[in-house]
Amino acid sequence: MSWTDERVEKLKQLWSEGLSASQIANQLGGVSRNAVIGKVHRLALPGRAKSGGTPSSSATRATARNTAPPRAPNFAARAGGRKPSDAPASTPSSSAPAPQARPR
Repeated sequence: MSWTDERVEKLKQLWSEGLSASQIANQLGGVSRNAVIGKVHRLALPGRAKSGGTPSSSATRATARNTAPPRAPNFAARAGGRKPSDAPASTPSSSAPAPQARPR
């Protein structure tokens, strides 16, 4: 299957109507959902507004994504369900000798 001018125009039309990549693939025939998604990205077609929500542009979403504060790592998932604050506090023992650096 090759992307002819007619198929690309049909893809653009269906995309602008709000059809999903799977629906477009079914209508075009002979092309997968992933092929449709890839072509949409290569054509740099604009994103579509979500139904039922407030309309937002791709630029607004990208800006919000770039300015959001970084998320803290999920230590609980790595430590078997324990949070770092649940770990026993280790206090240095005053009777233990301090490690000394070796001369090179």
